[in-house]
Amino acid sequence: MKTVYHKADTRGHANHGWLNSYHTFSFANYQNTERSHFGVLRVLNDDTVSQGMGFGTHPHKNMEIISIPLEGDLEHKDSMGTTAVIKKGEIQVMSAGTGVMHSEYNKNKDEAVKFLQIWIFPKEENVEPRYDQKSIKEGEKINGFQQILSPNKNDDGVWIHQDAWFNLANFTKGNGKNYTLNKKGNGVYAFVLKGSAKVGDRILNEKDGLGIWDTQSFNIEAVEDAEILLMEVPMELPSYLK
Repeated sequence: MKTVYHKADTRGHANHGWLNSYHTFSFANYQNTERSHFGVLRVLNDDTVSQGMGFGTHPHKNMEIISIPLEGDLEHKDSMGTTAVIKKGEIQVMSAGTGVMHSEYNKNKDEAVKFLQIWIFPKEENVEPRYDQKSIKEGEKINGFQQILSPNKNDDGVWIHQDAWFNLANFTKGNGKNYTLNKKGNGVYAFVLKGSAKVGDRILNEKDGLGIWDTQSFNIEAVEDAEILLMEVPMELPSYLK
């Protein structure tokens, strides 16, 4: 088993006043050749957007973009005609494919919105753009894994154009479980949302990340009550990027 450890305070950071953002991987003005991506996981941003502020209309192409609110509400508008609000307990996916324009705003006047912005390279270029969002609160599991994303349209959660699986792991102190990867050649990036847990042989605290690959399974055990996002992705980049 191979691992790469990213402590929370080693992430890139940009505070624009209205936006406070932490970058696990290279993004915008934060460029780190040793942290450009984890397999096809290209971006993992931990964003806080101030009241009444947001990202103006901007383009995306050939990227699977996932948003997971941690606190507050985020309004989304795009060139496909979608207008939607995503809230804590929901997950949003946008396949940019051949190209799409979109904006994201915090329309609340009394609270900031905190959310994870995640980008994944799709397995093929120029797919038809699409948007989807689903509630993940209803299927919440304690001391187990809750699948919130997969490559399969009929599975739990949203689906994307990539052989990737996301799970939320919620464990009370002292409890744990073994995670078995879905596909050979994949790796898992574990990101702690709350609490503290032992992932493999490493203890992770809030907003720490650990990439794991060259293994079929690994164990997770909560040191204290913990919520962890597990992002299983192919470690090999698609052919169009080589």
